[in-house]
Amino acid sequence: MKQEKFPLYVKVPLVLLTLVLTVFIMITAKGILVPLMISGLLAVLISPMASWLEKRGIHKILSAFLSLIALLGFLFGLIYFFYNQLLGFADELSMLERRMAELLDIFNEFTGRHIEGAVPISFDDIQGVIFNYLYDNMATLTQGVIATATTVTIVFIVPIYIFLFLYFRHFLIEFILRAFPEKDLPKVQTVIHKVKLVVQNYIVGMFIVIVILSILNSIALYSFGLKHALLFAVFAALLNVIPFLGPFIGATLPILYALLTKDSLWYPFGVFLSFYVIQLAESNIFTPKIVGGKVSMNPLMTIVALFVGNFIWGLAGMILFIPGMAMMKVIFDEIDGMEPYGFLLGDLRAAREKEKEDADPKDVSLSDKVDALTEKVKNIKNKL
Repeated sequence: MKQEKFPLYVKVPLVLLTLVLTVFIMITAKGILVPLMISGLLAVLISPMASWLEKRGIHKILSAFLSLIALLGFLFGLIYFFYNQLLGFADELSMLERRMAELLDIFNEFTGRHIEGAVPISFDDIQGVIFNYLYDNMATLTQGVIATATTVTIVFIVPIYIFLFLYFRHFLIEFILRAFPEKDLPKVQTVIHKVKLVVQNYIVGMFIVIVILSILNSIALYSFGLKHALLFAVFAALLNVIPFLGPFIGATLPILYALLTKDSLWYPFGVFLSFYVIQLAESNIFTPKIVGGKVSMNPLMTIVALFVGNFIWGLAGMILFIPGMAMMKVIFDEIDGMEPYGFLLGDLRAAREKEKEDADPKDVSLSDKVDALTEKVKNIKNKL
């Protein structure tokens, strides 16, 4: 039976309508989809631990429960660390307020001396602007409180989802395999395996990068004598999960703290320079080597994913859309006719390396064969 092809003026509206409906559903069902995606990613991350426990003779329910307890223990330990650090930081808020008022006085004196007609800025004016902003955006803040209540609900429902995903993981994989014809089963199994590897490589790789960045940031901040260096270092490293924007925010906070607490401008400049060098090492050495080319995406699609994720799901979307796009790339690479879209999402260098690895010796050009043969002849002559 001949497949009917739709004209372009029909295809374009259908694609746009599909995109609009997809975005609308994702925004409307945010409270359902975000916990499911977070739980799915974390369940895939700790599934090797559950499988290892099952191989040791531990029941499936108990292995899933122990894996979940290990994950929750790590997360609660991280939360406890930030709680203790923030308690110490809160004691200095009054000192930071006085220091900021002093810097504003110096700034007003400088502008009044060199700029004619400059209006002085006081700390009370800044507080008034902040208060007016909060008053004018009370509706948005109320929605934020509601969103916080939803977040609390998510915190309690996510562990349940993770446990269920771990317990029923083989059942879900079998369902996916049953949903496709038998001729496509090898390709579907390959996709499932690659998606699992991508998720694990991304999360484990990012965790290792965060640990390395935390150590390097701590060394840099302690060398400048900044208090709460560990808090700023770990917080900046964690923000690295948000590409481009996260490192900028993470570096801004210690720079401002150095500006408020140190008497010389060399300290904030030194903090800026240190974070800049560390970020260069992260983007060019740590992440490519540790996370690997399987997860790497080109910067253009990464920025698009950040903005689209922020528009649809807010901060959660900015974090979740990166591994989500990596999974889409794996799926596109295995579907006939969708390879160009996988190429669009991926990194060009990784794609070139993959093409070299997958190249058939029969496809080698005649010039390459001649060069190889010439090299062999030279080697034989040298041996003689």
